[in-house]
Amino acid sequence: MNFTSKTMRLQNADTVPYLQFNSLSELKFIRHAFSTRLGGVSEGEFTSMNTAFNRGDDPAHVTENYRRICAAAGFDFDSLVASAQDHHTYVRAVTSADRGVGIRKPRDRESVDALITNEPGVTLVTYYADCTPLFFVDTVTHAVGLAHAGWRGTVGRIGQKVVEKMTALYGTDPKDIMAAIGPAISVCCYEVDEPCAAQFLALRDLDSDKFVFPKGNGKFMVDLLETNRQILVKAGVPAENIAVSDVCTNCHSDLLWSHRATKGHRGTMSAFLLQE
Repeated sequence: MNFTSKTMRLQNADTVPYLQFNSLSELKFIRHAFSTRLGGVSEGEFTSMNTAFNRGDDPAHVTENYRRICAAAGFDFDSLVASAQDHHTYVRAVTSADRGVGIRKPRDRESVDALITNEPGVTLVTYYADCTPLFFVDTVTHAVGLAHAGWRGTVGRIGQKVVEKMTALYGTDPKDIMAAIGPAISVCCYEVDEPCAAQFLALRDLDSDKFVFPKGNGKFMVDLLETNRQILVKAGVPAENIAVSDVCTNCHSDLLWSHRATKGHRGTMSAFLLQE
């Protein structure tokens, strides 16, 4: 497989592939991964690594997919706690008591697009197929967080809300956060209409010239990753602490699930983050 990136590396390419950020891999007290569309047992339009239970796939296949990605990337299957995403900005703090929710146990709450924890042994799981993953690691307290930032979550500043909640609950100082953004659909492929672009242009305290680009005929290209990067910087995360993926899900649709590339006939990828 022809995969190149300056910010991420492809692990386990021949069996159950997953991606890792170079920068986060240097932090020895965490484990992280981003699944691909390969290495699972799902069939049909979900072939083969689908991690979503809510898209019509056989639940036994999804469970086996989780067991495979956990074995490959070094996570305890029983430690997983999943989000319940609907493109909002609610941040849920979870503990060891929540292990299994959304995977082995039913969802116990709806509208959860971000998860945080300060407990070791709790693996956070969030879902993607073009939207932007946000990884947060407090290098002092070792608290961690994951957020799903679609365009609505992005303009709703979900990244800032994660930083604020980690600060409030765990005493996180934003300057101690190491963050990573992506992989997601990139500015090369993310075309939106004028009403959507207007939501990004309304972020007046940000430099929208760097993330909204008019194409004409009422169409715009939007850079979700750059928007989220600026939001994190505004929230106090040092720019030099933020890694931004250079892997576009649409351009790499042979490796990654892309809602746009498949016209919605797809499986789902997951981000995983654990304080060990």
